[in-house]
Amino acid sequence: MKKIAVLLLLSTGIKGYAQQSMTLSDAVNIALKNSYDIQLAKNALEISTVNNNIGVAGGLPTVTATATDNETNISINQKFPDPSRDTKRPNVGSNNLSTAITGSILLYNGNRVSATKKRLEELSRQNQQLLSAQIQNTMAAVMTKYYDVVRQQTYLKTIAQSIEVSQKRLDILKVRQNVGMSNNADIYQAQLDLNGLLQSKQSQELVIQQAKTDLLNLIYMAPETRINISDTIIVDRHVYLDSVRLHLAQNPLLAAADQQIHINELIEKETASLRYPSIRANTGYSFSNNKSAAGFILLNQSYGPFIGINVSVPIYNGSISKRQAQVAAINTRNAIIQRDNLKLNNESGMIRTFQTYQNTLQQLETQMQNYTLSTQLLDLILQKFQLGQATIIDVKQAQQSFENEGYRLVNLNFSAKVAEIELKRLSSQLTL
Repeated sequence: MKKIAVLLLLSTGIKGYAQQSMTLSDAVNIALKNSYDIQLAKNALEISTVNNNIGVAGGLPTVTATATDNETNISINQKFPDPSRDTKRPNVGSNNLSTAITGSILLYNGNRVSATKKRLEELSRQNQQLLSAQIQNTMAAVMTKYYDVVRQQTYLKTIAQSIEVSQKRLDILKVRQNVGMSNNADIYQAQLDLNGLLQSKQSQELVIQQAKTDLLNLIYMAPETRINISDTIIVDRHVYLDSVRLHLAQNPLLAAADQQIHINELIEKETASLRYPSIRANTGYSFSNNKSAAGFILLNQSYGPFIGINVSVPIYNGSISKRQAQVAAINTRNAIIQRDNLKLNNESGMIRTFQTYQNTLQQLETQMQNYTLSTQLLDLILQKFQLGQATIIDVKQAQQSFENEGYRLVNLNFSAKVAEIELKRLSSQLTL
């Protein structure tokens, strides 16, 4: 019967509400598969791979077939020294037919073909680096958002634990009231505190739902998909500055910036070649047939192979080539500046992020002790309150300390994890 019900749901298109469990690996793999940005980067790489061809660079011969057939109707009026040869005739039909197959190959144009082919190769390699960078960026974004969901769920656990304490406090006060040892004011205050925590729980559940929706959007899944994430934040404590700095040179965006400099240098060579002569060899076979119903020439046919050399020497074009060369040189300088700026930003980001990572790890050691102490303090105060040795204010203060230390602990864990992810992204070491 259950199988039949499932089939009916599928056949009628009714969406189920069962939650699917999602691990970090699941989220990252789905994002890598569905990411529009990665698909665009892959398409750009495919385009550059297709264009990386000697023919696109202009180094292969071209073969062209042409055919022209003109049918005309004209009037002829021809006069010759011998009047007997004079011709005057209206509506004379004539036909001009010409066909040719032409092959052409570039012999020399200032090494422009060679420079263009190298530029196409660099573009292909650059797009490969940009794809790698997009993959790393996507992984980092998904990991950060995934652990944000984990953080928000940990907040909820802290609130739930505090709710248990508030409920125990209220139960104790009600028991005391039954024996005449508690007043309504304490019970009202305890109930208000409990209600406030219940509202906080509802608000936090909304935050979690929205965080999950953001995660689903990031991995390109339907926003109404119900997912269950049961994970904890575990920080890799073995990320070292020397290792990150060593791998920083492998950052794909930095490699792409280096390749852009080389691409612009090759564009300079391509532009400079415009000032050199171009030599092209041509060969082929042509056929021409001209017929006329009247006139001096009734039939004129010519056909046969041909071969030739075409030489084009630029003399003056309004200084366009010179100015193009100047612009290309400026673009190369700009690419160098952009590379140096990116390198500086990466190094600065690495230092700042590592400082955050290191400092947060140091705080975590103390914070874990604080959280343990706040838990023990809350248990102790609750026991004393049950024995009548602590006031409601003591319990409330211990509760507040427990919540604050719990929030601070998960925030520090999350901050350390985000710093770890960023350091690995900068050094291209993000893996699952």
